[in-house]
Amino acid sequence: MSEAPTQERKSNPFKAFLSGGFGGICNVLTGHPLDTIKVRLQTMPRPAPGQQPLYKGTFDCAAKTIKNEGVKGLYKGMSAPLTGVAPIFALCFAGYSLGKRVQQTGENTKLNYTQIAIAGSFSGLLSTVITAPGERIKCLLQVQQASGGERKYKGMLDTAVQLYKEGGIRSVYKGSCATLLRDVPANAVYFATYEALQDLIKQKLPDLHMEVLTAIFAGGMAGITYWIVGMPPDVLKSRLQTALSDKYKHGVRSVFIELIRTDGPMALYRGISPVMIRAFPANAACFFGIELANAFFKLVAPDF
Repeated sequence: MSEAPTQERKSNPFKAFLSGGFGGICNVLTGHPLDTIKVRLQTMPRPAPGQQPLYKGTFDCAAKTIKNEGVKGLYKGMSAPLTGVAPIFALCFAGYSLGKRVQQTGENTKLNYTQIAIAGSFSGLLSTVITAPGERIKCLLQVQQASGGERKYKGMLDTAVQLYKEGGIRSVYKGSCATLLRDVPANAVYFATYEALQDLIKQKLPDLHMEVLTAIFAGGMAGITYWIVGMPPDVLKSRLQTALSDKYKHGVRSVFIELIRTDGPMALYRGISPVMIRAFPANAACFFGIELANAFFKLVAPDF
């Protein structure tokens, strides 16, 4: 296994916590409209025989959303990820940094890509504590009124309160296993891809001193690989989190069986178009934000 050089100093989880939080805010502001389209495509009802589907694709979903709800409809549910995104991404990047630090035996220890993937998996495990309820609330807000139904939830806090009243903390955390199924392997690939591309660029272009641009490119490509791996469990998660409480008695397993039986394996990649359109710019924005935060820390606290 080839080796990926880490930074000269040991990973700093607290610094990664702060810069990751800022990068996450940049990610949400850039990519939320396409995330809304993704969730609506994933959760739209199966059309009756002879009827057209609710949405024919990405652009049809966007057009109908804007026509029926205005441009603000594309930003529906953004309060949940925007409020939770700082701690979610902060925990994700802090978990990744901690996972690297645990495996580093000294200041100049180099980690191979398998070790980086392990650190990435740990980041997904740690951030799910906040990600799962945040995604549950976000998805419910994104799909309400999508088919002309009654507006049940007034906002993020109202959704959380209603979920707790209906089923306690289990209702709020519904879909946690599906979130883990997505984030643990997808984060492993995400961080390994990012580090590998950074190393490749440095090897091929050793005289290129454009760290921000290379971080943006590597981050955008990492986002694409994340969704190639994470899309199937994300579809299952979205369906489970937006379904009635008694619909799937065995959780994500029941969702998978029903989806394969009724729609076939390709349904596991439903909504992939807006995801791929969103993946590069949103994750490029995330790593751009992280680079800005790191530059700020270097300026005000060079020893941090």
